[in-house]
Amino acid sequence: MTNPASPQAVSRLAGHALVEALVEQGVTDAFGVPGESYLAVLDGFHEHRERIRFVACRQEGGAAFMAEAQGKLSGRPGICFVTRGPGATNASIGLHTAFQDSTPMILFIGQVASDQRDREAFQEVDYRQMFGPGTLGMAKWVGEVQDAERLPEYVARAFHTAMQGRPGPVVLVLPEDMLTQKIGAPILPRVRVAEAAPSPAALAELRERLAAAKRPFVIAGGGGWTPESTAALQQFAEGWQLPVGCAFRFQDLFDNHHPLYAGDVGIGINPKLAQRVREADLIVAIGPRLGEMTTGGYTLLQAPLPDQDLIHIHAGAEELGRVYAAELMINASMRCAAPALAALTPPASCAWTEWAQAAHADYEANLVAQPVVPLDMAAVVKTLSRQLPEGTVFTNGAGNYSGWLHRFHRYTGLHRHGRTQLAPTSGAMGYGLPAAVAAALLQSRWVVNIAGDGDFLMNGQELATATGYGARKLLCVVVDNGTYGTIRMHQEREYPGRVSGSDLYNPDFAALAQAYGWAAHRVETTEDFEPALRAALVEERPTLLHLRLSSDVSTSRSTLTAIREAARQRLGEG
Repeated sequence: MTNPASPQAVSRLAGHALVEALVEQGVTDAFGVPGESYLAVLDGFHEHRERIRFVACRQEGGAAFMAEAQGKLSGRPGICFVTRGPGATNASIGLHTAFQDSTPMILFIGQVASDQRDREAFQEVDYRQMFGPGTLGMAKWVGEVQDAERLPEYVARAFHTAMQGRPGPVVLVLPEDMLTQKIGAPILPRVRVAEAAPSPAALAELRERLAAAKRPFVIAGGGGWTPESTAALQQFAEGWQLPVGCAFRFQDLFDNHHPLYAGDVGIGINPKLAQRVREADLIVAIGPRLGEMTTGGYTLLQAPLPDQDLIHIHAGAEELGRVYAAELMINASMRCAAPALAALTPPASCAWTEWAQAAHADYEANLVAQPVVPLDMAAVVKTLSRQLPEGTVFTNGAGNYSGWLHRFHRYTGLHRHGRTQLAPTSGAMGYGLPAAVAAALLQSRWVVNIAGDGDFLMNGQELATATGYGARKLLCVVVDNGTYGTIRMHQEREYPGRVSGSDLYNPDFAALAQAYGWAAHRVETTEDFEPALRAALVEERPTLLHLRLSSDVSTSRSTLTAIREAARQRLGEG
């Protein structure tokens, strides 16, 4: 029903009304690849170009990753527009990443006209089947707008669904003919999230269990965190003197310099930290799903019944008890849970003070690595951390190269600078560069992408998006070792010496970047890196640093040679 009194209840194209709805929700930028199926929306972006920008990307996978990064940075849904069929299938990788990372996002997909449905028309796909919502789907909800007058209602619901409970992605399907209809429906107001809070009884039980523990350990992660809630998390940890580890690729939730920080609980975990998690008598999991990557393949915490007592706090009720049978489950958003925890009165003395101090000492020791020649990736990351200003955003995709960033860079905490780590818990290659481009276009901070050679070329075309839209303070460090490093590592571990499909034949990445209008430098030794970085920091345009690394340097802890020899010995003993 339209409201004649509303100033927005005027007849205009539904595609224009959709853009008005985004503006009302506070959206200033939308990412996508244009398509004929939503021309009316593109015209709406032109109509309202003074209030919202459509960033035209070079491939829908890159556009979806940019929107996912936008959701991480803002805490509200990142926005992506793609056309039907190929556009939607390309964008599915970003949707899956948002789902596994608990990131609010809305993917708008142009659809064939209503009178052509169910005929397998040109590029037609049934998106409810394709992205079907569910615990193992790719979206929290898939809606298709049949009635143009209800379009503002669908948009508002999409924002509510993406942000409430466990945050995640939503798909809205837009039939082409629906978008060209004139409608008078008013735009609905900016969405405010309804959040669950912990009950007094649950908090009392948590306090009792925590006070009785001897070796407690906190794991923080998941979506829905704000600067205020992470500040409250730190206050809770300080009051109770609790060691805090961050779940896989959520290292920016807690100040890594803090004396209670114990490290990241994820791939390439510090062996001493892994042992500490196993030896804990109480795990307080605040926000994470406790998925495979954070639990070491469900071994650090045995599934479904851990050896440790478990308190699991999560915004999505459906996640509690899904894998682990916890002693206490609390359904609450991080915005409500963290301040409630901070308000709990700690005991007069904590029995685990030395335990917490030892956890941080283990983390500090893990920052020390044996030098590698000619190019030392640990030194590269530490130089980046030293030379870039505090609050710099770091991005990466998937690959062994990311292990150096995870191990050696120290994040200062979301409560001080907002999100500064953009990385896919889904393990999606090609994420880091688009995420970095989005961050550079959305904010004025420095942004650094660290990419492997295989990872980079999956979305390297988005260099053009950065150039075209005037990105500044953007640095891409390409680690080129001529191989899909993670796969090669697994090959050597399982089938030593039998390499197949993991070798790469790469371009001159520096020359490629220059062709896109970027500055570029080639780096082959540790000594070359800092001068190249200093030159990049004074450029007035994005810069790519092409690092040549031996393929034998596999991880921050081992080489391919060592992995191969260990596998041969193991198989020989068998």
